[in-house]
This record gives sequence, structure tokens and C-alpha cells, in this order.
Amino acid sequence: MGFTTGFIGGLTLTSATLYLTMSLHTRNRVQQAALLRQQSLVLTNIMEPRPEPPPPTARIARAGMVETAKDRWNGEVEGLVRRVQGFDWRKAREDLEDKMKGAWTNVREGGKP
Repeated sequence: MGFTTGFIGGLTLTSATLYLTMSLHTRNRVQQAALLRQQSLVLTNIMEPRPEPPPPTARIARAGMVETAKDRWNGEVEGLVRRVQGFDWRKAREDLEDKMKGAWTNVREGGKP
């Protein structure tokens, strides 16, 4: 093994060891900081409990323009369907027959009103 290979191998080993050590130390410090924050919060809540938050207020979500248009369209379609379902077809037929009979009678009598 030559000087260059040995030097690069040693540098790599030392760098890797240093990196892993610093990474482990950093993770330990972050974990300890989180634990200290948690313990501090617990102790603070024991000594001075937080007031309960107010109940959530009711929110009314406003529909967008597209949703409003859809609702209007659906309302119109529902109204038309109800009108068609509630329409008395027998009475309409009888009225039309009476009008046709009156018109036919008018034509037969020579156009007297």
C-alpha cells in the first residue's frame, strides 16, 4: 500500500468516525432538549394550569359561485319535476277536447262566434 492510498484511507476513516460521533452527539442533544421542554411544560402546567380554551364557534361556510349555480339549477329542475308530477293530464285533455269541439262546432255552423 502506497503513501497516497494509506493517507486517503486514514483520512476517510478519521472523517467517517468524526462525522458519526458528531451526528450521534447532535441527535442526543436534540433528544435531551425535547425531554427538557416536555418536563418544563409538565411542571409549569402543574403549578399554573392553563385555562380551558373557549368552545369552538359555529362557522358558516359560504358556497362558491359554481356551487350556488348548481344549487339554483337543481332547484329549478326539482320545481319542474314537481310541476309535471302534479299536473292533471286528464283535465288538460278534457279542456283541449272541449276547445276542439267548440272550434269544430264553429266551423260547421259557418263561423258564428
